[in-house]
Parts: sequence; structure tokens; C-alpha cells
Amino acid sequence: MPNLAIVGYGKMGRMIEQFAPEFGFSVALKRDPFLWPSPLRAEDFRGIDVAIDFTVPDAVRQNVEAIASFGVNLVIGTTGWLDHIDAVKQAVERHGTGLVWSPNFSIGVNAFFRLVAEAARLLAAQPEYGAWAWEIHHAAKKDAPSGTLLKLVDEMKKAGYTRAIDMSSNRAGTVPGTHEIGFDSAADTITLRHAARSREGFARGALKAAQWVIGKQGFFEFGEIVFG
Repeated sequence: MPNLAIVGYGKMGRMIEQFAPEFGFSVALKRDPFLWPSPLRAEDFRGIDVAIDFTVPDAVRQNVEAIASFGVNLVIGTTGWLDHIDAVKQAVERHGTGLVWSPNFSIGVNAFFRLVAEAARLLAAQPEYGAWAWEIHHAAKKDAPSGTLLKLVDEMKKAGYTRAIDMSSNRAGTVPGTHEIGFDSAADTITLRHAARSREGFARGALKAAQWVIGKQGFFEFGEIVFG
């Protein structure tokens, strides 16, 4: 069985551990930077085939630099770190390792990205349709707007929708994550919504990415793996 390291042992880290055997992994290392704040060490990662990071946005850049330097491939499930994406990509290229990232590892959300892009493409040349993008997550989520909402808006723009897109976020309770894209005109309203029922889809997607990236080199987005 390939050896998996879990970096960040909060709710997502524990769920990754729960499902890891279903994906053929042995969890050989669990590292929580809040309980063990010392730097990541190469000796701890000996024999590790792939690591999954579910920590905090500010830790991602240094975690990637360290783990890639150990020759270990990575899956980044943390969100809110995209200001550092160029530095992260350079670290992976410099050390000749592989990394898979996504603003959301749910397969359903990655299908949702494509559905939203197609709707935006169809309505791009229809000026009577305005657009909005909204999301709600649990109160403990660190980033707002979420990386998923930013990705949805980016996909709309790439599809040719150049008009303003009103964007808003809410944080409350324990909501796993709901994202909604809407188009409205005087004649009608089109609403596209994805609602996660639990964090399970994120964990399973991250483990699927970890299976795939073992032995690979390069910087990949999860949607490329799922849908080509």
C-alpha cells in the first residue's frame, strides 16, 4: 500500500484518514502544525509516497516548498492561498515533483464549473441578462469569498461573460458549502446551484487526486484529472 502523509489534522484531515484505506492508502504520518509547530522534517517524510495538505492558507507556500524538497508529491486541499500560486508552482517545478490543487475537490463541483461556464457562454451575447454569484459556508471557514466562488466567476469570464457579476458571501453555522450562480432578465431567471451535504465529497476527491499524482511530475488542477 502506498504511504500517505496528512498535513493538517482537523476535521478534513480526520476524514481523509477515515477514507484512506478505501483508496488503498496506509496513513503513515499525521502532522498537525497547531499541535506540532516545529518545521516539517525530511526524516519524517521518508517512505511517504504522497501528502495531502488541509492546513491554513498562510501555511501552504512553506509546506509545499518543504515537502517538494523532500521529493514527495502533494495534493493541496487548503483554499485561500492563490496569491502564492506562482511561487508554489515554481517550487514544484524546481524540485521535480507533482502537485494537484483545486479550489474544491468535489467531483460534483468540478462538473458544476463546466455547467456554469456553458451557461455564461450562451448568455454572454444576451445583454438583457445580468448575473450574480453567491455562496454560504460554515462560520469557521477562513476565506471569503471562497476559492470555489472565485473559480466560478473566473470560469464565467473565460467563457466570454464580460458584464458585471455581483458577488456575495455568507458565513454561518455548520453549512458545508452551497454555491449559486444566477442570470436574471425582465422575462425570466435562471438559477444554477450546488449544495454539498457533507465534507465527504471533498475528502474522496482529494484521495482520488492523491492516487493519481503518485509518480507524476508537474502542476495539475483536479478538474483536468476528472474530466480531461
